[in-house]
Formats: sequence, structure tokens, C-alpha cells
Amino acid sequence: MSRSLTDVGPALLVPAAWTVTLLAHLGTVPRRTLFIALCVMDVLLVVFAVVSREEMTGPVLQIWQRVLLVGLVATVAGTVDMVLDPTSDPVALVTLLVWMVVPAVAYFLTGRAVETVSYRRVYLVGGALSLLGALVYALEPAGVAGESAVVAGLALVGVGQTAGIVTAVVQNG
Repeated sequence: MSRSLTDVGPALLVPAAWTVTLLAHLGTVPRRTLFIALCVMDVLLVVFAVVSREEMTGPVLQIWQRVLLVGLVATVAGTVDMVLDPTSDPVALVTLLVWMVVPAVAYFLTGRAVETVSYRRVYLVGGALSLLGALVYALEPAGVAGESAVVAGLALVGVGQTAGIVTAVVQNG
């Protein structure tokens, strides 16, 4: 069976996106590179939504189609924010939290809909890690914790969402 890039691409792109995000927070990825990454993400989200639209049917895939659309709006808003204000990114926090929380909810809904116990567990744990990561991450902007909360939060989100997307690729293989 031949697998398309839309089948396996997300399993590569999700961990890549969270890695770039973490490295940007640590100052390793320059602002220009982050901007380019957001532009690429905008384009990939549009292409993926258009190309896979016919295939994304059924209750679970419709959940993920909504995740793509909400994520696209959040990502475009973050990209535009970087263009409009090159010194600060007030929308960046919202963009990140959307990408942390919306997939977490979708993983919980996916886990409830999946009958295979091992897949269900991974989706539920992936959703929990993503949501926990969002909460830990939010401790820094709330002034409760420092950069270690940012790193820990992003790592939790990255691990949870990567586990979930890799499971989806395996499950649908």
C-alpha cells in the first residue's frame, strides 16, 4: 500500500514544529528563522487542509479537520503579528496555547472514539501531556515560574502530541 505525504508528513512535522518552538524560546533559533518556519507552516496547513479535505470524513477525522482550521487561523495570526510588530509578539502566546490546548482536546475525543485499547491509551495520554504542558508553560507568563517551566511545558506538549500523531500514522497504516 502506498502512503502519501499527507499520511506520514504530520508524524515528522509535529515534532519538528515543537522542536523549533522550544529552540526559539531558548534563543537558539533566530526570529527570522522562526518567521520563515511560521510562513512554511501556514502554507503547509493550507495545502494539507485542501488536499486532505475529501479524505477527512467520519467523526474523528472531522475533529482533526477542525483542529487544522483553528490552528491555521492561530498560526496566520501569529505570523501577521510578527510582521506588524517586530519587537514584541502579543499574539504569540495565544497562538502557542491554541496549538497546545486544541489538539489536546482532539486527542481526548479521539481516544474516546477509538476501540483499540492501546491506541486509546496513547491518545488519552497524549492529550493529557499536551494539556499538562500547556499548564506548565503558562506558569512562566503568569509570573509563577521561570524558563524551566517553558522548557518543561514545551517538552511535555511535544512528547504528547508526537506520541498521538505517530499513533495515528501507525493506526491508519
